[in-house]
Amino acid sequence: MWQYLSLRSRIIMVLAALMLTTLAGGLVTIWHNRAMDSLISALVDKNVASFQAAEALESALLMQKGFTTYYFLDGNPDWLEQLHHYHNAFLDLLAKARKSAYTKPMGEIINQIASQYQHYRDAQDQVIKLYQKGKRKEGAKLHWEARRQFAILYDFCERYKLMHEYAIDRARTESQTRARFITTLAMVVMPGVAILGLLLAYILIKQILQPIRRLAQESGPPPGDASLPDEVKALSRRVYSLIENVDQAQSELERSQEHLAQAEKWALVGKLAAGAAHSIRNPLTSVKMRLWSMNRSLDLTVPQREDLEAISEEIRHIDSIVSNFLQFSRPQKLQREKISPSAVVDQALKLMQNRLQLYGVRVKLERLAVLPEIMADPEQLREVLVNLMVNACEAMVGGGELTIQEGEGEDEALGRVAILKVTDTGSGIAAAIHEQVFQPFFSTKEEGTGLGLSIANRIVKDHGGRLALQSQEGRGTTFTIFLPFPEE
Repeated sequence: MWQYLSLRSRIIMVLAALMLTTLAGGLVTIWHNRAMDSLISALVDKNVASFQAAEALESALLMQKGFTTYYFLDGNPDWLEQLHHYHNAFLDLLAKARKSAYTKPMGEIINQIASQYQHYRDAQDQVIKLYQKGKRKEGAKLHWEARRQFAILYDFCERYKLMHEYAIDRARTESQTRARFITTLAMVVMPGVAILGLLLAYILIKQILQPIRRLAQESGPPPGDASLPDEVKALSRRVYSLIENVDQAQSELERSQEHLAQAEKWALVGKLAAGAAHSIRNPLTSVKMRLWSMNRSLDLTVPQREDLEAISEEIRHIDSIVSNFLQFSRPQKLQREKISPSAVVDQALKLMQNRLQLYGVRVKLERLAVLPEIMADPEQLREVLVNLMVNACEAMVGGGELTIQEGEGEDEALGRVAILKVTDTGSGIAAAIHEQVFQPFFSTKEEGTGLGLSIANRIVKDHGGRLALQSQEGRGTTFTIFLPFPEE
């Protein structure tokens, strides 16, 4: 049966046996102590006191005999006074002995002592009266009868004393028997406890500690550990290290899956964009050229010219969409050069001046000083700022204020960075979609392609920076560009 039990069950069984054995030993010890206390109390309170009373009875009886003999010898009445004193003492002791008698035989022998003492007292009084009348011969003869009564009475007192001696011996014997029982029990239990302790130690060493040590050794020493002073601690460290490695591997796997899915999506979009560019852009260019030629050669009326301009504007919009697809599917390589981000901001504001006026947007530029130069592609950075400004204009229907803040700071991951903040007073972006706004083809606008912010985010990352978003619905939006300065 033992081999079919699990390690947990074995340890629990051995620990339970140890606990029960220890508890039983403690309970037996408590019981023995209480029993001994009760036995000693009974011995002291009853038997010892009664034994002392029995000896006092014998002593008082002997003193009465002696004083009677003394009076016979010299007739001194003082001996009678002493005799009367010990007579009262004997009666008091007899009354105490009667109260302390706790068994029926004790009560019976006390009654016999009282009855025989009365006979002895009557004979003694007669002897004293004969002595007082001068009848010494008759008194001496009766005196021998009193002595016989005394012998019987003394024998009763001796039997009463022996009865208490027997009770004391019996209590001693009972105490010794219990002590031997406790000793025997301890001699039986102690080896059992020792065996259970050895069994528990065997289980812990053979079935727990040694396998843990082998596992710790086979798993290889962790960094910084030259020995294995504590198998459990060493194994715990290695298990934690394995868990961390598994977590890192899981995180890397998830990132790889995300990158793979994103790469597949980009590849599909690239094919779509390339096909769209090939199929749409060439005819679109031809249409643009013919419209330009018609605008120069025909004498159009004012309504016709307005219609032609509207058609031209829509064609330019289509061309912009196609250009975004092309840029997303075939991103241009960075043409880095030394340039201040402040100069890129000025170029973007100049390029967006007419559109900002058309949307009724006021521009506020906060610049304490021109930012230091960084290695960047000015055209692509300008495109990032233009995209952010266009989104801000479209979010501020009916006009608003666009604030651009420039500054320097420290980023935990990037180090020293140039910071550009673009803040609008538009409708804001819901918190639930903050993570989605940088994904390709995600747009909250009906006519949007969902590529502007994705392209802007990619360009900033290509520069080694990051693009952050802060927004609340109804309170505007802030896009923050972090661009690292070159290392000195």
